[in-house]
Amino acid sequence: MDIILLERVEKLGSIGDVVTVRDGYARNFLLPNKKALRANEANKKIFEANRERLEAENAAKRTEAEKEAKGVDGTTIVLIRQASNAGQLYGSVAVRDVVEALEAEDHKINKSQVVLERPIKTIGLHDVRIALHPEVSVTVQVNVARSTDEAELQAQGVDVMAAMFEDQREVTGFTEERDPNAEPGEIASEEGGEEASTEEGETTEG
Repeated sequence: MDIILLERVEKLGSIGDVVTVRDGYARNFLLPNKKALRANEANKKIFEANRERLEAENAAKRTEAEKEAKGVDGTTIVLIRQASNAGQLYGSVAVRDVVEALEAEDHKINKSQVVLERPIKTIGLHDVRIALHPEVSVTVQVNVARSTDEAELQAQGVDVMAAMFEDQREVTGFTEERDPNAEPGEIASEEGGEEASTEEGETTEG
């Protein structure tokens, strides 16, 4: 379907551009949300008659969004969630969670403005784009952790999961140095190995 854009649409074009899109995308999203008109002769005339007003309104909205962006850009929100030892969340962080957390920080953001490609399913620091206007986007950081202490460590740049795995390796690392000839449950040691060799040598000599 050919349409006339009434505002900038990412990956499609800007105000006044005539573009071709899938019928379903036009009918289900662009047309009902007044982001476009069908590109027939009647609508082209209507658009041209209102182009100046539409461009002025868009400029005003962009200016307002730019002001709002200064207060939102770089904001960090902390979400405490339960997760496995591997860092996988029991559930996920969705658009609604981001909106509610931002509202708690006095930022009025709509669900439609949160650009989350897929739900967040792991602990850690995640950048999320907020589209305040078709031409104005900012980034907020979502700090997902299992506790406030863990969130503070992540905020300081500590890779909590990497540190956890390193601790596990240190605790269980001795198993990698185990003597393959030792009996099950026996911990290998250089001293023990020398004594075993001596005893074997004495037995052979005898």
